[in-house]
Amino acid sequence: MSDLGHVLVLAGGLSYEREVSLRSGRRVTEVLRSAGIDVETRDTDSTLVPTVLADPPDVVFVTLHGGSGEDGAIRSVLELLSVPYVGAGPDACRVAYDKPTAKTVVRSVGVRTPDAVVLPKETFHDLGASAVLGRIIDRLGLPLFVKPSRGGSALGGSIVRKAAELPAAMVGCFAYGDTALIERYVEGVEVAVSVIDLGDGPVALPPVEIVAAEGVYDYSARYTAGHTEFFAPARLRPEVAEACAAMAVTAHTALGLRDLSRTDLIVDADGVPHFLEVNVAPGMTETSLLPMAVAAAGQDLGAICRGLLEVAVKRP
Repeated sequence: MSDLGHVLVLAGGLSYEREVSLRSGRRVTEVLRSAGIDVETRDTDSTLVPTVLADPPDVVFVTLHGGSGEDGAIRSVLELLSVPYVGAGPDACRVAYDKPTAKTVVRSVGVRTPDAVVLPKETFHDLGASAVLGRIIDRLGLPLFVKPSRGGSALGGSIVRKAAELPAAMVGCFAYGDTALIERYVEGVEVAVSVIDLGDGPVALPPVEIVAAEGVYDYSARYTAGHTEFFAPARLRPEVAEACAAMAVTAHTALGLRDLSRTDLIVDADGVPHFLEVNVAPGMTETSLLPMAVAAAGQDLGAICRGLLEVAVKRP
């Protein structure tokens, strides 16, 4: 058996992305067991802290998506319990999880990201929806992309190509969060770049190109086999692929992330990448992008996960 000792995989939680998290947890558990590691999977409920105190794991692999899994809350609890874990620390998670804040940080280091407006639900209602939305279109133009300022899996996100579509897009967004991020929509090739750091610094894996059957990479397209076509590596010119990789590593570093992340980009018609958002707990399901990138790099997912655990255990 592995010398890592008792490994705990955290999956589930109470966010909208619970089912995806459970699938990620199962996949990570499977590949770790295939790598000879003693691993247990647990949900995050009222029994977690007493259980960890009674039988502390040697290291934790966090596969929680959304909510407390990516906003730093669970990681803060793990630090209170003095349990090492894979992934970014609480402070970095809080910054990266809030999309407008993450955009501000990466823009400050020269990363290109679409212009946007951030609008809380209260402002949307208090100032009058029609007046506010009209000014947004005047400033950003069309098309737009509307999404919650926090969360993932494209929940609450939608493209707006006509002014009449914007109110419904806002209502759909507010169903998943209290603040909307309204971005200028960049037409182009959707690309995801995963970053892994096994102790020698962050390295970008091959970019994965995403071609959704319905044209929108929404929740169904992400997690239903056959709804999306993927190209790993992406069908990009070498210099464009290199620019995407450099952008992902720059974002990972600027946001203070560690171990692993995934940056979502759009490459426009001129081959210029635009930063959209970063994920501090990338999906690990059968249709997730990080495992595809690992395979495209000719590496083994179990070996990568084991390496990340080894880095976490040695972290001061």
